[in-house]
Amino acid sequence: MSDNLITTDSSEVLDLPAPNEGEEGTVQAPVAAKTAVARWYAVQVASSCEKKVKATLEQRAVTLGVSNRILEIEIPQTPAVKVKKDGSRQSTEEKVFPGYVLVRMVLDEDTMMAVRSTPNVINFVGAEDRRATGKARGHIKPRPLSRSEVDRIFKRAAEKKAVVKVDLTEGDQIVVTGGPFKDFQGEVIEVSGERNKLKALLSIFGRETPVELEFSQISKQN
Repeated sequence: MSDNLITTDSSEVLDLPAPNEGEEGTVQAPVAAKTAVARWYAVQVASSCEKKVKATLEQRAVTLGVSNRILEIEIPQTPAVKVKKDGSRQSTEEKVFPGYVLVRMVLDEDTMMAVRSTPNVINFVGAEDRRATGKARGHIKPRPLSRSEVDRIFKRAAEKKAVVKVDLTEGDQIVVTGGPFKDFQGEVIEVSGERNKLKALLSIFGRETPVELEFSQISKQN
C-alpha cells in the first residue's frame, strides 16, 4: 500500500496529500521544535480496535500529561441499518474508514510517543523516512491531513442517509415470508443494499425465475 493512501474494505481509497502550501505540520527527523499548531493526523490501528484505541488514548493523554496537546480523537461514522436474517432491522453506525482513527494534536516527541505506544496502534499514516544505507526500513513521519481533506472526511460522516447492510450474499438460500411469492424458496443472485432489495431465483411452474424482493419479504435459511 502506498505510504499516502488509506484503503477501506469497500475498495474506496483516501489520498492523504502533503499539507497545503504554507501549512506547518510535517515533522522531520529529528523532531522539529514544539509548535502550538494542532493538526489532524490519521492513525492506523488493529482491526476492530478503533473504539478501544480511542478510549485508551484519551485516558493515556491525561495520565501522561499531554491532554492539552492531544485535543480530539474521532472515529468518523455514518448511520446504517442492518437487516438481520429474519428480516428485522437494527439501527447502527458504520465506520467511514475501518482500521483508522483521526487525532487532532500538537505534534511533538511526547504526543507521538503517547500515540505510538498505545496498545493496538500500528502507526501514523505518513511518509517513510528511509535510512541512509537503504538496507532497513525507516520510521514513519506523521503527515497531517490538509484542511480540504479534513472537511471532506467529516462532511461524509455527517451525511444523514443511512447505509443499509444486509446479512445476505450471493448463493444464500432464502424463503419468501411475504408478498405474492410467500413460502417460495430460492437462491440469492444479487443484493442491492442501497435499494433495500435483492434478486433471487425462485422455482415457479418448474422453472427457476429471477424475482426481485424487498429485504422485509424474505428470511435467510440456515
